[in-house]
Amino acid sequence: MWKKRRTTMISATKTTDFLVIGGGVIGLNIARDLRRRYGDSRVTLIEKESDCGLHASGRNSGVLHAGFYYAPQSLKAAFTRGGNQELTAYCEGKRLPINRCGKLVVARDQRDHPALDELLRRGHANGIALDDISEQDAKTIEPRVKTCERALFSPTTSTVDPRRVLEAMKADAIREDVIIECGSQYLRRRGASIETTAGTYQAGYVVNAAGLYADRIARDFGFSERYRILPFKGLYLYSNQSPGALRTNIYPVPDLANPFLGVHFTVTVNGHAKIGPTAIPALWREQYQGYRGFKLVEFAEILVRMFGLIALSAFDFKRLAMREIAKYSRARLVSQAGALLEGVRLDHFQTWGPPGIRAQLL
Repeated sequence: MWKKRRTTMISATKTTDFLVIGGGVIGLNIARDLRRRYGDSRVTLIEKESDCGLHASGRNSGVLHAGFYYAPQSLKAAFTRGGNQELTAYCEGKRLPINRCGKLVVARDQRDHPALDELLRRGHANGIALDDISEQDAKTIEPRVKTCERALFSPTTSTVDPRRVLEAMKADAIREDVIIECGSQYLRRRGASIETTAGTYQAGYVVNAAGLYADRIARDFGFSERYRILPFKGLYLYSNQSPGALRTNIYPVPDLANPFLGVHFTVTVNGHAKIGPTAIPALWREQYQGYRGFKLVEFAEILVRMFGLIALSAFDFKRLAMREIAKYSRARLVSQAGALLEGVRLDHFQTWGPPGIRAQLL
């Protein structure tokens, strides 16, 4: 009697012109663009999960940022501005919900004014529509806003539903003959072959769009030797008030030395308000809930990396981490949000949304 041997990798070899690793918004749209540019080519996208966009692309805040936070002539500035324009046009063209409510950036006191000036300079240098307005004008946009003397208003900041956008992009990719293979996890590079849990690929070109694991895959190809991804968990608290209780997104002036924007108010695509996010250091790359999916090797690597940042970091990682961990307290998070808006009450914010994890390259 023969016993069937179980294996985690199917041995069949597949060939493709382009192999895209990762089925988030980046991977899907690179695959689509490759199909448009090279119409006779075979483009295959592999995604380790059962569907596309189950990590960062489907768990983010849904904000289409305008691009004024970033240094002039930087890639971040160019990608954010272009991405805002293209995603706005995409959502409108597909009749996907989009809330073009804009964003206020507010000053807690006069010490924030120099940073407002710097954001205004960056915005104008990046070709972003950004208005320097008075406190009175800010209150005409959102009557309950708190700001010291002045604020910035970004009219092109919008919010969308990330899942709806991902579903539309996946449908477009399938219609455009991108081959999408979910449940296919990258394992390793072996010579000219790519081994996955769904078989081995021979590819003319490999595109790494693997999100939280992009640095690991890059190292298999001789890149990213000096860089590592450090995961940060983001949580939002949702308001139980009726839609329309808040008219626009409200952000504080950020600490420009840090990569995070601080606790803020976001108006969702359906008009509800939420506050957050946290930026809590995650102990492994997909630590969404408790110890589910615990990975010892990642835990050890991240601890070593964190201790190194505590010792060497220019942006005071220890202080940042302790401040963010305190935001696990609902009362603390709501209290911080109350510095931006009148009438913020703890009983209005009871429900935590699903966590997302940001891949911060350091």
